Amino acid sequence: QVQLVESGGGLVQAGGSLRLSCAASGRTFSSYNMGWFRQAPGKERVFVAGIRWDGYRTYYADSVKGRFTISRDSAKNTVYLQMNSLKPEDTAVYFCAADRMSYRMYIETIDGAYDVWGQGTQVTVSS
Repeated sequence: QVQLVESGGGLVQAGGSLRLSCAASGRTFSSYNMGWFRQAPGKERVFVAGIRWDGYRTYYADSVKGRFTISRDSAKNTVYLQMNSLKPEDTAVYFCAADRMSYRMYIETIDGAYDVWGQGTQVTVSS
């Protein structure tokens, strides 16, 4: 059974840092692009960051560029999202997701391109 499990969320003050992890099982995730999305209360889920299956390409939403870093450890089947200089507007439930197509050369930003999702982890940034 394909599964993604996020961890690392929590409450942090503005300017602080958190690192989210996403552990994957049940699929050869080294063949798939991985993405992080977030959903704030009352808002749609939006793309945050993505990393290509080989780790050589990343892509970020403008709102997090320069503050967040996505990485992956294929040996551990784990994807990370390092979040620095956090702002109250980063408060959301964060989801990791796996692309539905293997070996895609570009990073999709629409959630319909991803077919496996984690349960989400809450990130709250206080001002």
